[in-house]
Amino acid sequence: MNFSTIFSELNFKTSRSSGPGGQHVNKTSSRVSVFFDVLHSQGLSEGEKERLQKKLNLTNEGVLVLHCETSRSQHKNKEMVVDKLKATLKKALQKEKKRVPTKRTKASVYKRLEAKKKQASKKESRKKPEY
Repeated sequence: MNFSTIFSELNFKTSRSSGPGGQHVNKTSSRVSVFFDVLHSQGLSEGEKERLQKKLNLTNEGVLVLHCETSRSQHKNKEMVVDKLKATLKKALQKEKKRVPTKRTKASVYKRLEAKKKQASKKESRKKPEY
């Protein structure tokens, strides 16, 4: 993954942010959306593209869309959405560790069975006696 190449391929769009903010929110476009075309990117290998396509929620055209409207500043939101994109790509490209199945210890099996016996006897003691 070559992020300098990826950064040159990003398309940014600004729009009005939702939520509270009074008159300021009605005048400024502080929400930043980033569009990254995963399928036609030069900064990713074919294997990385396939992995991203499987793991991420892409549009039908293979575009990843992220938004940020946390700050009232457009510049801060742009920085934050780029950081969010980096983190999303890194997390999606990480190879998952294969789970190694382990065997239960004798002590854990014994402890579980004892807890079951104790619970059963507790419930048994609540029953009405039969004559």
